[in-house]
Amino acid sequence: MQRFLASKEVSHPQVAIIGLPYDATATFRRGARFAPAAIRWASWSIESYSPVLNRDLENLCLQDFGDVELPDPPEEMIESVMQTMHALPEGCLPLLLGGEHTITLGAVRALARRYPRLAVLNLDAHLDMRDRYEGKSLSHATVMRRLAEELPGSLVQLGVRSGVPEEFEAARRLCLWSSPYLFLPPSIYEMLRERPIYLTVDIDVLDPAYAPGTGNPEPEGLSAHELLRFLRHLQSLHVVGMDVVEVSPPYDPSGMTAVLAAKIAREAILCFVPHLSC
Repeated sequence: MQRFLASKEVSHPQVAIIGLPYDATATFRRGARFAPAAIRWASWSIESYSPVLNRDLENLCLQDFGDVELPDPPEEMIESVMQTMHALPEGCLPLLLGGEHTITLGAVRALARRYPRLAVLNLDAHLDMRDRYEGKSLSHATVMRRLAEELPGSLVQLGVRSGVPEEFEAARRLCLWSSPYLFLPPSIYEMLRERPIYLTVDIDVLDPAYAPGTGNPEPEGLSAHELLRFLRHLQSLHVVGMDVVEVSPPYDPSGMTAVLAAKIAREAILCFVPHLSC
């Protein structure tokens, strides 16, 4: 088997893999800080070749930059993620391995400076649209509210099936599109095709039967096949950054959630990075 997330140095990486072991604002079951190591371990079980896409990671230049040591206060963590993003080589696609969903805010803030028309496509079971949670304005329960406020008319949420009334009202008011289904109206899809995209995949968008290892499992989710098929249908989008978040290895002794996260990472890379040799 090929460990495609193994660390290696290349002169001009097309993909920069970064681990963000952070779960300081988790509110139910912590453990997402162990995810980057678990996903790298799980990548031993995943071939570098995708038979569906007929593409192989061996033909791409990937570099794993390791894990970033992050402070607990979310404000400081977000700043550290932003600095990490700014330091990446020019022209590479960042793939962030969370960690909880708050890390997305730092990544998007950094990329929004480079891409003023940046849109965010969020696949998630939870709206994460609270204004404050447990007295905090920055947490994994408020992250999409902050993004929607900072990037008006730029947030699309799919697979969302959990939230309080305040969040659903905020989503109707602040999101470009919000749906419990993996469905993009043609007008929204065409709009996204014209803009740079940050793609964030919260593993709990999947049904817990497929991904039990997460902090806030939510029933009635997607199957692994549905999610992967949808990602492959997004190949025409201009994705400039992406993450896989909220994998919590302590709650899945089988390791199947981390294996699925590794496959999502592989398919996303092969969907959105030009297939060129190093």
